[in-house]
Amino acid sequence: MSAQDLFHNIVKTALQNEGWTITHEPYHLELGFTDLYIDLGAERLLAAIKNQEKIAVEIKSFLAISTISEFHIRA
Repeated sequence: MSAQDLFHNIVKTALQNEGWTITHEPYHLELGFTDLYIDLGAERLLAAIKNQEKIAVEIKSFLAISTISEFHIRA
């Protein structure tokens, strides 16, 4: 598992300010050939349609190479 990105807390606070509940920190994905840890998992309830939206957020400053950026390059 990698260290938190420079902007991690800023993005987390922005999501919370927009009504998202942080459910996972980090969000673990098992892909069969590797495990990935996405920085944040979040969800929010939409009152108008009574459905839940869920997102996974990978926070990158692009200051250094990471597993997730390497995954995208090789995929």
